[in-house]
Amino acid sequence: MSDAAGYSRTQILLHWGTVLLVALQYLLHGGVATAYDRAVETGDYAVTLPVALHAAGGMAILLLATARLLLRKEHGTPPPPEGEPPLFQKLGHGTHLAFYGLLFLLPVTGAAAWGGQMAGASTAHEVLKTVLLILIIAHVGAVALHQWVWKTGLIRRMTVPRPE
Repeated sequence: MSDAAGYSRTQILLHWGTVLLVALQYLLHGGVATAYDRAVETGDYAVTLPVALHAAGGMAILLLATARLLLRKEHGTPPPPEGEPPLFQKLGHGTHLAFYGLLFLLPVTGAAAWGGQMAGASTAHEVLKTVLLILIIAHVGAVALHQWVWKTGLIRRMTVPRPE
């Protein structure tokens, strides 16, 4: 994998598509949680509209994450911004790995909780959902730090595609 000058148009579209789908997953959470609690009480795992949308969103996220990893392997990633402290470079790399892990684990645990009716998977799904939210907040904070404190222009990597 070679370092790229920036992200490709496809990588950028997949990133923002993932962002949108993850946001929708959080918005659908209430309806899914209600349906899941009712299903656990009654044993009737009826698929409601929020459940169907949440499941479809999870599958789409899994597909986008897979495509993103394949493109990352093929096109590489940009080098760390000039002037970024080494500790933040390591934290950034670790955060990206954690994001990919969560984007794979959340759909799997969600499917196991609903389709497999596994209570442990439901608990794991809830914990992972919280970890993802914490990572999202940290990620947005790091982008803000780059943009307004270090003034690295990092945000352009996910808004302006590199020349093809």
